[in-house]
Amino acid sequence: MSFLVLALSGATSAFAQEMKKDDSLYQDLGQREGIAKIVADFVPMLLDDVRIKQFFTKVKKEEFSEHLTNQFCELAGGPCRYTGKDMYEAHEGMKIGNAQFNAVAEDLQMAMEKNNVASSVANRLVAKLAPMQRPIVSK
Repeated sequence: MSFLVLALSGATSAFAQEMKKDDSLYQDLGQREGIAKIVADFVPMLLDDVRIKQFFTKVKKEEFSEHLTNQFCELAGGPCRYTGKDMYEAHEGMKIGNAQFNAVAEDLQMAMEKNNVASSVANRLVAKLAPMQRPIVSK
């Protein structure tokens, strides 16, 4: 019986280790505070970018910033929870093309550079965001 208990406790411990979330990107981005700083620079870039600002005319800046911060935080492995719309629903009918999607990515890169995010760290965040292109870009 004690062998079974010992075996189960070892299996539970191994399972818990396996389930542990990788938050290294979250840490490398400066946790929620660092992500919020990136977003604070990123959002005005989006709103002012002539290539894409027409998509943001009805955006409530503070609410949008909060959603982006939570989304980036969650994607990076942090404790935040994104509670906004899924990407398809949020962008449905907007007729966003690859050029506009890439403009957003460029603005994000500039915001990360402004906040001295190492390129290797920036690339890891972009890699987490890249799968969103399919539901966002209109075919």
